Amino acid sequence: MNVPLLACHGVDVRYGERWLVRSLHIEIAAGERWVLVGPNGAGKTSLLFVLAGVRMADGGTIDLAGQPMAKWSVESLAGLRALVADHWIDPFATSVLDTVIAARYRMRGAVRAGKRADQHAEAVGRQCLAVMDCAGLADRDVRFLSRGERQRVALAAALAQETPLVLLDEPISHQDPRHQFQVLQQLDLRSDCTYIGALHDINAAARFATHALLLSGDGSWQAGESSNVLTNANLSQLFDTKITQIEVGSHRVFVATGAAPS
Repeated sequence: MNVPLLACHGVDVRYGERWLVRSLHIEIAAGERWVLVGPNGAGKTSLLFVLAGVRMADGGTIDLAGQPMAKWSVESLAGLRALVADHWIDPFATSVLDTVIAARYRMRGAVRAGKRADQHAEAVGRQCLAVMDCAGLADRDVRFLSRGERQRVALAAALAQETPLVLLDEPISHQDPRHQFQVLQQLDLRSDCTYIGALHDINAAARFATHALLLSGDGSWQAGESSNVLTNANLSQLFDTKITQIEVGSHRVFVATGAAPS
């Protein structure tokens, strides 16, 4: 029997007095791509941070790689999952390449053992920057990037950690159409990774995801394969506006009309 990479058992998430998620039960297998979809304030980022172990759940338990998350050490967690937030604090001057390499800090033990991991880190960092179309930014000061450039550097840093699980908070925010497509395409090509991402763009979610978790913001949720969960009926109810599905080639495209759902 295959052990899920991540499993939620009755997970609760609150914000103040408001329940965002109640009794969440999901299992995420290696190689799956999950998206969290819901209206503003529904709890996507809060749940993502709970799944990453950044904040505690308000109830229930989360297993990571077959073991309760609370039992993993901080360093062990760093080797299992990476997190890309939707904002960054860069108080000091440092190069883009050094910012990416710093994400591999957990591998510092190999440097002390004389394995020249610093050279390996630079090679991995440059490759991840190239994947995210940031190779030309390697020597730039990270403080002076555009928001779209900084977001792709954050994605490169996450990939450089070489973890089996990557959690993404709005990974295509601030991106132009070409880079939106490129980011999702490059993530999709890394079949050795499992992704959990919060996305506002439901069309990007439909293209990228194998599975979806809909959050309503009142504690209720719906999860399953994206083809079954991301439907015009479910999305119309979730966003309280009529959403129509059309076919464009092999892709499903959702269009919001702005009218209240019937």
